[in-house]
Amino acid sequence: MSTFNASELANPGVRQLQPYQAGKPVTELQRELGLTKVVKLASNENPLGLSSKVKQALAAELADLPRYPDANGYYLKSRLAELHGVDIKQITLGNGSNDVLEILARTFVGPEHQVVFSQHAFVVYPLVTQAIGATPVAVPAKDYGHDLDAMLAAINEKTRMVFIANPNNPTGTFLTTAELKAFVEKVPEHVIVVLDEAYYEYVPEAERAPSTDWVAEHSNLVVSRTFSKAYGLAGLRAGYAVSHVDVADLMNRIRQPFNMNSLSLKAAEVVLDDHDYIQRSVEINRQGMQQLTEFCEQQGLNYIPSYGNFLTIEVGDDAAELYQQLLHEGVIVRPVAGYQLPRHLRVSIGLPEENDAFIQAMKKLRG
Repeated sequence: MSTFNASELANPGVRQLQPYQAGKPVTELQRELGLTKVVKLASNENPLGLSSKVKQALAAELADLPRYPDANGYYLKSRLAELHGVDIKQITLGNGSNDVLEILARTFVGPEHQVVFSQHAFVVYPLVTQAIGATPVAVPAKDYGHDLDAMLAAINEKTRMVFIANPNNPTGTFLTTAELKAFVEKVPEHVIVVLDEAYYEYVPEAERAPSTDWVAEHSNLVVSRTFSKAYGLAGLRAGYAVSHVDVADLMNRIRQPFNMNSLSLKAAEVVLDDHDYIQRSVEINRQGMQQLTEFCEQQGLNYIPSYGNFLTIEVGDDAAELYQQLLHEGVIVRPVAGYQLPRHLRVSIGLPEENDAFIQAMKKLRG
């Protein structure tokens, strides 16, 4: 009789983890309920679909798929270095920004360290901290967002990393340039500050922090970005970090070879210069946000003002039940009880008709 016990062999932090729960796929709901028309507003994706320039570039790239991609991602890194005015050696590429965040943690954090992040912040922060066996320190939120003073107070000699999401997911809250800069300047140099800017492009240009410029004066600052949101490449998994050259060098030592495939490298390079697509993405998000907030105000529903491409709405104690009811109406949103927001649902901004499908379903279900 076998005595093999996989759980006993696993790292202690891994044994206590629960798998990341992504937004329900459209095909899964169609299989479960036999629905033919489904609207997905659960995963903060770009509703416009792929950029036409990206489609053309991907078609041309297909012939080279039997070959390995460029492990260094030279052309994409060169374009990103040019965009941010940094050396190419300061760029680290990732299989989405999630990959970058994990590489950072695995490079700099050990079981003896603490990692500080905010309550209601992106679930990957505690997940990777726990997997490594480090100690997570979740600082209570302030108005659903980061309490930077409390986060500074939580830092001690054991702290090795601080995660800041700006705008924050899933609440959409936003920190100003002055607030962020003051925080970064006060964090001791033995602590890596990770500024996760997955939703950066949705912030009005006048309010965007020049965060990648700060890396030149703060060697412990790392800025991560993604192509999954405004750039519309969620399915291709493309992200990157801008950091001090020594930080990037260490990250690249454990970065998996070919962690970005040929299609994602080419798509990311091309979409950076498709300015019309980005402008349309931002504008349709602005219009959709107005569409949803006006509905909430008409219905007397509280919501958290958002700088992202989603709106987190307080629907009451029956949020979990309402989520299930919306599924039967063919509308997928995101329950956020796992973020300690059991009375809320997060709704991604879609096309006008997709937003309207959610609105009509809510009116029907709420009477």
